[in-house]
Amino acid sequence: MSNDDFIRVIDDEGPAPAPPEAVWKVAVIDDDPAVHEGTRFALYDYNLNGQGIEIISAHSAEEGRELMRQHPNIAVILLDVVMETDDAGLQLVDYIRTELKNETVRIILRTGQPGQAPERRVIVDYDINDYKAKTELTADKLFTALTAALRGYQQLQRMLETRRGLEMIIEGASTLFDFKSMQRLAEGVLTQLATLINAECGGILVLRDSATEHEKYSILAGSGCYRRFAGASSAAALDPTLREAVDSAFERHAHEFQPKLSVMYVRTGSGREVVVLLETQRPLTTTDRSLVEVFCSRLSIAFDNVILYEQLNDATVRLEERVRERTRALTAANHRLTSQWIRLRRANEFKNEVLGTIAHDLKNPLAVILGRAEMLNELAEMSPVPFDKIREQLGHIRGSATQLTGMVNDLVADAMMDALDITIRQERVDISAVLAEVVTANRALAERKRQAINLVTPPVRWANCDPERLREAVDNLLSNAIKYSPNGGKIELSMSGDDGFTQILVKDDGPGLSQEDIGRLFGRFQRLSAKPTAGESSTGLGLSIVKRIVELHGGTVAAQSDGPGRGATFTIRLPMVAETTS
Repeated sequence: MSNDDFIRVIDDEGPAPAPPEAVWKVAVIDDDPAVHEGTRFALYDYNLNGQGIEIISAHSAEEGRELMRQHPNIAVILLDVVMETDDAGLQLVDYIRTELKNETVRIILRTGQPGQAPERRVIVDYDINDYKAKTELTADKLFTALTAALRGYQQLQRMLETRRGLEMIIEGASTLFDFKSMQRLAEGVLTQLATLINAECGGILVLRDSATEHEKYSILAGSGCYRRFAGASSAAALDPTLREAVDSAFERHAHEFQPKLSVMYVRTGSGREVVVLLETQRPLTTTDRSLVEVFCSRLSIAFDNVILYEQLNDATVRLEERVRERTRALTAANHRLTSQWIRLRRANEFKNEVLGTIAHDLKNPLAVILGRAEMLNELAEMSPVPFDKIREQLGHIRGSATQLTGMVNDLVADAMMDALDITIRQERVDISAVLAEVVTANRALAERKRQAINLVTPPVRWANCDPERLREAVDNLLSNAIKYSPNGGKIELSMSGDDGFTQILVKDDGPGLSQEDIGRLFGRFQRLSAKPTAGESSTGLGLSIVKRIVELHGGTVAAQSDGPGRGATFTIRLPMVAETTS
């Protein structure tokens, strides 16, 4: 076959200059030492695009596996098929492509026994790039096959670099759009350009606001050996060579790529001009230049984005100052309104407190008066008139009215002093007598429902407390027991304790309490799941008043129930030093 039969492969990008020390790595994997020697002899002066080759040898498929693991950047493999086994080379191909995931290395299969691995089957079943018999692979054909393989490898590498660069551009674009200051954006551009071309470089980024001001521009950022220029506000700060390159870019309105100095020009949508100058140790490849141009085409939006953000920020600052001035005026007016609102709210709370407490606390004495009045009316119609019983009922009415008057006076006085609290006045009191008075005051209500009240206390028990408030608290608990107990029910009021505390219990056999009731029992205006058994009304303030009175005495109040339908027990514990006398 003559040389005219060869197809000449032309690099569509032209020769890519490379450093003198750069070489193509070529692996020869063959168990015949003569093949290694012959290959080295035939290719000793090989050169492609200014790069020579480095031949690395392996004498078995196993050595070939280790070689590929150590040198993933091998460009071409000259591979024998039959080595330690008849298909050792084919298995190595599968290992390289499948396990090492190396899809760029070019594999030329050489065999001295074509019958062992038929060409058509091998080409179809295995990812190889050429198939040669050793007998036909002369020096010229070896040169041709290697050149074609290296060009294919070079093109694949460029494709991978282009893909990597485009991915970096896409990823970096979102980062650039996040910058809010011109300086940070400029620094980010220089950093990403260096990463994009994968080279050590120094650079500057220059911004000019107006094309009419030829020598007035700002050096926003510098990197590497040019970091010292960052922040300069005029062209005079630059070295003459750099200044000439920047001025030339502003005049040409175009990129310029020199062997070691690359200058990129960008014009933003707002009319500003940006020049990026990079100095690298190696010339940029065609792929590098293409990626840099794509990257720079996206910078216009990023710079306009920062410019608009700065303008918006300035407008925001001015607007915020006006808002602050207006806010100060509104705040002063709001303070005046707030003071008035607080006074109105306290007055409203005062009204609600007084009305709620009066509605609840005055109801029981009024009920006693009404009940006694009805009994008095019945006695008056009897013949002869039982004056003794009438006097007895009048006494009860008089006592309830007196109690009612005292309660009203106390409520009004307490509310006037502090609408949000109840005060106590402690004195030495016989608690047993107080409990007896409460039972007497409520017995008429219990009798109307045929209920029995059992009082269990020591004859006398002295302690320091507010008798009216304590009477009010116990009266609330006892009246609640009457209200919620069924007709004919039993209620027990008892007292016990020692020198450390006094304990008062009110126990009934009413509907009991659910766990939900117990959880919200002592809140204001709470309604329980159970209803009064005779249709009595309830404001929901009684137990909250009890809690406040007991806590003002330094004590606690709690409720216990075995569940719905099994009654309830309310316990008041007062930390008092009591003295018992007979």
